[in-house]
Amino acid sequence: VKFNNCAGNKGVRYETNSLDFKVRADGTMYAAHRVQVPSKQLILMVIAWDPQTLGRWEAIVRLLVAEKFQHSGHKPKGRRTMPGELAQPQSDTLLPWRQHQSANGLRRQKRDWVIPPINVPENSRGPFPQQLVRIRSDKDKEIHIRYSITGVGADQPPMEVFSIDPVSGRMYVTRPMDREERASYHLRAHAVDMNGNKVENPIDLYIYVIDMNDNRPEFINQVYNGSVDEGSKPGTYVMTVTANDADDSTTANGMVRYRIVTQTPQSPSQNMFTINSETGDIVTVAAGLDREKVQQYIVIVQATDMEGNLNYGLSNTATAIITVTDVNDNPPEFTTSTYSGEVPENRVEVVVANLTVMDRDQPHSPNWNAIYRIISGDPSGHFTIRTDPVTNEGMVTVVKAVDYEMNRAFMLTVMVSNQAPLASGIQMSFQSTAGVTISVTDVNEAPYFPTNHKLIRLEEGVPTGTVLTTFSAVDPDRFMQQAVRYSKLSDPANWLNINATNGQITTAAVLDRESDYIKNNVYEATFLAADNGIPPASGTGTLQIYLIDINDNAPELLPKEAQICEKPNLNVINITAADADIDPNVGPFVFELPSVPSAVRKNWTITRLNGDYAQLSLRIMYLEAGVYDVPIIVTDSGNPPLYNTSVIKVKVCPCDENGDCTTIGAVAAAGLGTGAIIAILICIIILLTMVLLFVVWMKRREKERHTKQLLIDPEDDVRDNILKYDEEGGGEEDQDYDLSQLQQPETMDHVLNKTPGVRRVDERPIGAEPQYPIRPVIPHPGDIGDFINEGLRAADNDPTAPPYDSLLVFDYEGSGSTAGSVSSLNSSSSGDQDYDYLNDWGPRFKKLADMYGGGEED
Repeated sequence: VKFNNCAGNKGVRYETNSLDFKVRADGTMYAAHRVQVPSKQLILMVIAWDPQTLGRWEAIVRLLVAEKFQHSGHKPKGRRTMPGELAQPQSDTLLPWRQHQSANGLRRQKRDWVIPPINVPENSRGPFPQQLVRIRSDKDKEIHIRYSITGVGADQPPMEVFSIDPVSGRMYVTRPMDREERASYHLRAHAVDMNGNKVENPIDLYIYVIDMNDNRPEFINQVYNGSVDEGSKPGTYVMTVTANDADDSTTANGMVRYRIVTQTPQSPSQNMFTINSETGDIVTVAAGLDREKVQQYIVIVQATDMEGNLNYGLSNTATAIITVTDVNDNPPEFTTSTYSGEVPENRVEVVVANLTVMDRDQPHSPNWNAIYRIISGDPSGHFTIRTDPVTNEGMVTVVKAVDYEMNRAFMLTVMVSNQAPLASGIQMSFQSTAGVTISVTDVNEAPYFPTNHKLIRLEEGVPTGTVLTTFSAVDPDRFMQQAVRYSKLSDPANWLNINATNGQITTAAVLDRESDYIKNNVYEATFLAADNGIPPASGTGTLQIYLIDINDNAPELLPKEAQICEKPNLNVINITAADADIDPNVGPFVFELPSVPSAVRKNWTITRLNGDYAQLSLRIMYLEAGVYDVPIIVTDSGNPPLYNTSVIKVKVCPCDENGDCTTIGAVAAAGLGTGAIIAILICIIILLTMVLLFVVWMKRREKERHTKQLLIDPEDDVRDNILKYDEEGGGEEDQDYDLSQLQQPETMDHVLNKTPGVRRVDERPIGAEPQYPIRPVIPHPGDIGDFINEGLRAADNDPTAPPYDSLLVFDYEGSGSTAGSVSSLNSSSSGDQDYDYLNDWGPRFKKLADMYGGGEED
């Protein structure tokens, strides 16, 4: 095959629609493998395509198959065919197996025939089974032959689409065919004898289903969505619609063509779009697309097979929705040329004016969103314009406070544009610029201190009433006649006063640099300046006073206490001094011993180490252990210098070989001698011994108390015990008792002559005392019952225990009692008894005095 794409055929590739044949790069067609062609001609399609441009060209190739014998150049020999035999087979009878005999009498088999394909139209109405062809072998005159077919459609799914008469060899189709289900069938025909032996080689049968136009084109989507920019030029691509036809695409049955049926709306023209009839590409064909007028077009597209023949072809429709997309072809415009607003001075983040614009582009898109700029009238940057994302309005906002005294009004020129640039050929409108007038209103502003924080320097210790400075404030309201008053807001040490009228600062006390209120030599105080406006406003100012140090603090000796050995050695006391002042009113210090008393310089000496340190040591060879107050004079280096006599307590004690003070020595150094220490130790030992003996005695007594018998011996005194009885009766006069038993006995006769059964329980019995069995000290838990019964029996046999129905004799109170009978106390209800003396008996009788000493009103 020859092909020329007018570009040198670079990169052009060839393909065929058959897997049996291929085409080389030079155009030579060849068989891809051994091929048995079933007919004398074969129609193929060769495709040439360019991968770079995606160009595609097709051509039809008709391939003729020549009959070729095994022995070329020799005329085939065989038996002569009678004319009757040529006419005997019908047109639908095939003789695929024909026998030929050579001249020497041997039978030689000719090559098998190639059976032409059998064409069967789809959707045939029958009747079925419908004969397709008859096959037979020329041996059927000699033997009985049985025919059969195998393959897809016979003995493989789909089963029994084709059948064959085993005797006559007639092949039938049993039902209507559908090319879209299967376009071709490959069967094999077999011939065997009655015993099943192969008589002929199997022959291939190719059955092709002839396509009929029984399928409408089907769109891939029923609704297609596309878009095109407004103002697009004619020929602008919009979208592609695609319809597929299940029929054979190589025939007119499957060749689809497209056309536009309707367009809605038909504005500005009824033919705004056209479609490529073969590819389905929709493009613009007219100018005038304007989104602000028509935002969407609905186009009905029809697809028809039979190459678009409306008389014979089948059709189908789909809807193409074309959206006209917005471009920035409308500049924003202000609704008015001037705007106005008002703002108080010293206010920020306040919206003073709203700028309204109109834009016909698509809302909330970059073509519609407005951007505002101030192009003149605000050199200091007091204002900015922010866009409201909902309304697209411009909000003029104060971002930097304005001052009425500096500017009473502003004249701004503003311009509006879109986020997206204007489309090509579109110019800005003169209505995209406007003027904004902003008036500033005066408000009462607070006075302010020009120098805040104000720092002054002076020496500490200046006298009270000294004028330090004038700390005055300025009222920014120049157009208001207002007075400023001053007062203290913070004065931690209460050292300062301020004049309420002119702000003059004077001292109210002596300023001390060493005070706790001073931080880094600086004292801070805060003052308030307030005007008399409506409403009043106030401002604060901070005054910082740097105090210069003077030598007003004498040095102090350190440490205050120390210890040293009673004999001179390397053990010395390092001393230094502390001064509240700062340099140069501190060290170097001078340490010296006073001349009075003379024992100080006699016993001690000071050795200077450097300007801040010295050593105190013993001058004599031995000093008795004890605590000594050593006065030392310390002088600083100020001008004039100050000195201080400080006393250091030095403990002199015996030391060990390492020069450390011993424990006994430390005690001795505290002022106690050896004898006193020994006496203290002896007292401690005696005290501990007495405590130990007391504990041992308490343990023994506790043990004896547990080992006592349960019953009380007669000689045990039980008069101190309180006995509780559950009986309440009248007084002595209400009971028939012999009260003589309670009198003090004069002699012991009544005891000796007393009848049995009546006896005082607090008297020892006269005569021999009965002997009772000794009870165990600690009864065994198992003998509790025996223990109780034994105690009960002993109580029953006790002659000193009275029976329950006899006269009980209680504790003896003695004769001649001055108390009298309790029954003799009479309560008075007449009210003439005076109980005021109860108030003199103290707090314990206060309740009783309140009850009886209140008079008749109580």
